[in-house]
Amino acid sequence: MSMEWNPMTTNKSKVGIASRLLQRLSKTISMTSCLVVASLSTGCTALTQPITGIPVRRLPPQFLAQTKNNLIALDPARLSQEPMRQYLLDSGDVLGVYIEGILPYSSADKPPEPPPVNFPGENSTLDPSIGFPIAVQENGTIALPSIAPIKVKGMNIEQVTNLIRKAYLDAKIVRDGDKLRPSVTILKERTYNVVVVRQDQSSSNSQGGNAKGGYIRGADQSSSGKIVKLAAYRNDVLNALIESGGLPGVNAKNEVRILKSNKANQQARDSFIQQFYQTYYSNPSPCSCPPPLPDDPAVTKIPMRLPPGVVPTFRPEDILLEDGDVVYIESRDAEVFYTGGLLPGGEWAIPRDYDLDVLGAMAMAGTGLSSRGQGGGGGGFGIGSVGGVPPGILYILRKTPCNGQVTIEVDLSEATTDPRSRPLVMPGDTLILRYKPCEEILNFGLGSFFTFGIQALLQPR
Repeated sequence: MSMEWNPMTTNKSKVGIASRLLQRLSKTISMTSCLVVASLSTGCTALTQPITGIPVRRLPPQFLAQTKNNLIALDPARLSQEPMRQYLLDSGDVLGVYIEGILPYSSADKPPEPPPVNFPGENSTLDPSIGFPIAVQENGTIALPSIAPIKVKGMNIEQVTNLIRKAYLDAKIVRDGDKLRPSVTILKERTYNVVVVRQDQSSSNSQGGNAKGGYIRGADQSSSGKIVKLAAYRNDVLNALIESGGLPGVNAKNEVRILKSNKANQQARDSFIQQFYQTYYSNPSPCSCPPPLPDDPAVTKIPMRLPPGVVPTFRPEDILLEDGDVVYIESRDAEVFYTGGLLPGGEWAIPRDYDLDVLGAMAMAGTGLSSRGQGGGGGGFGIGSVGGVPPGILYILRKTPCNGQVTIEVDLSEATTDPRSRPLVMPGDTLILRYKPCEEILNFGLGSFFTFGIQALLQPR
């Protein structure tokens, strides 16, 4: 029995096949569109928002950070004065003086009164002494009974004892020199009130600070000032630091500043500031770029770490402190860098005493070389998680004078093997991790294959 050709049946078959093809094509276009939109919205920025920079190997040296791994800590002994060989008197000292029959006075028919015994305070280094308290006046003299004031400034105890004995013999108050044996001791040594302002010791109830890179940024540092009393021959920077908490911590800059309290130094600081601003800001020009404020010559700056072979330039008298002087330890709160792009966004502290290169900065931010592209800035559905190719380029946005900026390009493949391709991080840098265009295209191809190609292979025919 022969079959007859039926045009209606053939047309229906062609229509069904065409309909299935159109449905599959529509589904393919829809899935591909979703993949493209998702990819572009989660991290495909090398093609849509390109960044151009200077390769790190071509960067001029003035834009590179200086190493600090080779810095040597300052010998703390340079912050203290030479040990005392003999105590020389000055205003503010209190002597213990006993002169039999004169201080205290006693008549010839009565036995002499014994001298009082004085014990030093808890923190004093003086030995117990005897005698009545006699203060050294502002003009450097002491007042004793029946004689004129005696100038004792700059003398030691033995010299003062001989001077007192000679004064009473010359005044003929005591005729028998063998019986005149004055006793002079130091009852209380003079002290100096020094103000120490520290920004490296945060209070216990500080708010909003996360420990990043060795110190707490944003902590409350307003209650770290105190007045310390320094005894004579211990009135130096080292003793002021010890009395206020020790050498500068990691929260502080590697330097100590000393501001003298005398009027001459205060006027010199004011004159320096006024002269600087009058020179560069009196006639401002839109094309001019004023330099940053230089170091004040009236402020003594003592670096705590120095390059090898560099000798400190401060003088021995610079570390001596007088009444009202200020020892200032400044916080390094601004020594931070920032991260973005495929790196977790945040603000991170730069270590104070050692170098931090870009690979260490990425690890500090939580994205090392072995985990690049995982949990990047896009969040959610990222190309790195689809294609598996990690990002290979890092951009450093570095500030320059006059609000300028230089963009440094770091190839992470080269940085892994060549230390010269790993620049050091500087304060204020912004690190942006990106994909190269070829990496994004490869990620997109791999993602399309694993998302659509495998699904198409599993479709029933």
